[in-house]
Amino acid sequence: METGTSQNPKKNNNVGRIATSIGVVLVLAIVGMSSVTQIQYGHVGLYKTFGKLNENVLKPGIHLKLPFIQSVIQVNTQVAKTETDTTASSKDLQPVSTHVVVNFSVNEDSAYKLMNNIGSSYDTIVINPAIQEIVKEVTARYQAEELISLRDKVAGEINEELTKRLAVYDLNVREVNIVNFNFSEAFNQSIEAKQVAQQQALKASNDLKRIEIEAQQKIAQAQAEAESLKLKKQEVTAELVQLKQIEVQEKAVEKWDGHLPTVTGGATPFIDVESLTSGSTSIPSTTP
Repeated sequence: METGTSQNPKKNNNVGRIATSIGVVLVLAIVGMSSVTQIQYGHVGLYKTFGKLNENVLKPGIHLKLPFIQSVIQVNTQVAKTETDTTASSKDLQPVSTHVVVNFSVNEDSAYKLMNNIGSSYDTIVINPAIQEIVKEVTARYQAEELISLRDKVAGEINEELTKRLAVYDLNVREVNIVNFNFSEAFNQSIEAKQVAQQQALKASNDLKRIEIEAQQKIAQAQAEAESLKLKKQEVTAELVQLKQIEVQEKAVEKWDGHLPTVTGGATPFIDVESLTSGSTSIPSTTP
């Protein structure tokens, strides 16, 4: 019994040592994992120590940090997109609703300044309000119809103004797209009526041009026919008439069968040719 009881403390000591070793390994693993951070591509990192940001900007890759004391926040420097709806008035006081999409990016070297002064919600705090203000300002420079026909120019002015505004916060404007302009129903109807009137006017103009062309073609054709007739009349001479008569007589001779007609008419009196050519003729007697 004493031998069995003397062996139990040794076993307990071994179990305790194993458990302690496992605990130490786990703690070291946790500490080791907490000492390393990885920055994804298209991002930069900033150390945050007890809530305070460090100005040192971390590039993509693996970096060391103080476990349980430091954390790293990542800032996306890739091109991002924000969409904003604005309501404004045109130069002729037409209400205009605009849907704008802006592509932008964060300046890598200024990530600390942006995150320290504004924070991660910079799109809703800075970008969207700037878009709404600038869209209203630019829209008021144009008539409602010009906003439709000069959309590229309007987008260019918005891009230029927004680039200046966001440069203060080290934000780069990549592209501004005006997705849609929405006007009042009355204005849309007036635009539609104007387009119909323009189409009708264009059709009438085309019809008039077609009629003018057809008339010119007829005149040209008549002139050509008259000129042709005139030339033909100039070609008719006395010699040509005589020649035509000879041709007709020749054709008549070719068709003659050798018999004289029994009766001739015209300017000469009718003569019975048969009676003249017959062998028996009677001459009435004049004697009593």
